[in-house]
Amino acid sequence: MNKELETIEESAKAVQEVAKTTSNAIDASREMGGFISRFVSGPLEQGIGIFEDRLRYIRWERQIRLIKRSEEFLIQQELPNPNKSIPLKNAVPLLEYATLEEDDYLQDIWARLLVNGTNESTGINIERAYIEILAQISALEAQILQTIYALPFNDMRHTGVITEHLPVSAKISDEKNEDKLNEPPLEIVMALANLARIGCLRMPLTWGGGELFSKIIPTIIGREFVAACTFAK
Repeated sequence: MNKELETIEESAKAVQEVAKTTSNAIDASREMGGFISRFVSGPLEQGIGIFEDRLRYIRWERQIRLIKRSEEFLIQQELPNPNKSIPLKNAVPLLEYATLEEDDYLQDIWARLLVNGTNESTGINIERAYIEILAQISALEAQILQTIYALPFNDMRHTGVITEHLPVSAKISDEKNEDKLNEPPLEIVMALANLARIGCLRMPLTWGGGELFSKIIPTIIGREFVAACTFAK
């Protein structure tokens, strides 16, 4: 009898927790709806409807685009269907990020990563690190990585890459006249700093420990990430 009571109590607690979570979600939706309604001069219900409908439409629209681009890439790679599965723990965050991505350039990278990782012939596994890197970079930062890692890795891994003309072009440093190198604009500096933060490249340091942005050092994970998101020629 005691076991039955304990089971009933546990079930009641579970129901309460679900109700609490649902209530919090409703409150959050109402709060956002109220926020929107202040700016569209409409009632609360209209604000909630705008918020929910817009999110639903955006998510659907991006899902459809991801499916279309992935199918196009499969055809481009002469693959009728994916022939390797992704572990669920990686598939869920990848698809979640990919279907929420509003930038077409970045969503195409998600689609290429998905196609590469489900194609046995590429030898590419979709690592969780790749997913987290892609989720944290902008289109500009992705372009910078593509430009840098288009250079021969073994030629640049020790001497580094000059950043002055990124994202359009980059060249391998010959370590001569480096005191005359110019740093790129602030927008590029900020992008390089973020890429260094997530390990896709490294910054040389001054003797005093300060960061130098006129040159960068490539990393193994940066190289592998770009390879995972690029179709082999």
